[in-house]
Amino acid sequence: MTEPVLQVQDVYKMIENQTIVQSINMTLFPGQVIALCGGNGAGKSTIIRMIVGLSQPSKGSIFVKGIQWKQERERYAQYIGYMPDDYQFGNALSAIETLTFWAKLRGVERGQILETLEWVGLEEVKNQPVSAFSKGMRQRLLFAQALLSRPPLLVLDEPTNGLDPYWMDSFVRLVKGIKEKGHAVLFSTHQLHVAEAIADRVIFLRNGKIIQEGTIEEFRKRYGALGLHAAFSELFSGQEK
Repeated sequence: MTEPVLQVQDVYKMIENQTIVQSINMTLFPGQVIALCGGNGAGKSTIIRMIVGLSQPSKGSIFVKGIQWKQERERYAQYIGYMPDDYQFGNALSAIETLTFWAKLRGVERGQILETLEWVGLEEVKNQPVSAFSKGMRQRLLFAQALLSRPPLLVLDEPTNGLDPYWMDSFVRLVKGIKEKGHAVLFSTHQLHVAEAIADRVIFLRNGKIIQEGTIEEFRKRYGALGLHAAFSELFSGQEK
């Protein structure tokens, strides 16, 4: 039986006696994609930060490839490629210099750097300074550093923010290719059409709780042809999206 890449078991996060995230459970297997969806303040980024080790659960356990962050931090981190929702690159560096810096930290060879730049559509501008990049190009570079070491688990926080429609389609194709190679992907998004295109399972969150989850087909059976969009409208009716 295939072992899970990620296990989140009854996880809570409390800050100053306020419960931010509660009773979160999920399991992610190789070659599977899970999308976290919900409005602002739903808890998506908090969950992601706990999974990648930037924050620790107040209660519950998180395992990546069978180990916990507090047990073997370096090994745990090596299993994850993380794309935060925002990051300030060193603007004086070029795209290839930026990825070379990350590659040295992760023991990645130069050929893999060039391949990754090509994957995300930045090969032709690899020598340009990041300061000249648009928001969408910076997002692609951020995605590239997450992909760089070909980790078993990719954790992406709002990865399509700032991407134009062409590169959003390219992102979808890229994630599908990663999935076919056996990598697991967890990502958060406000863009339901992206979730519908690539996710095996979708988890809707509200106020730090899972309020509904299932496969795309399960959502279509329940809500009709509009699937996730109809589910979102019903689940978040009357709330700020």
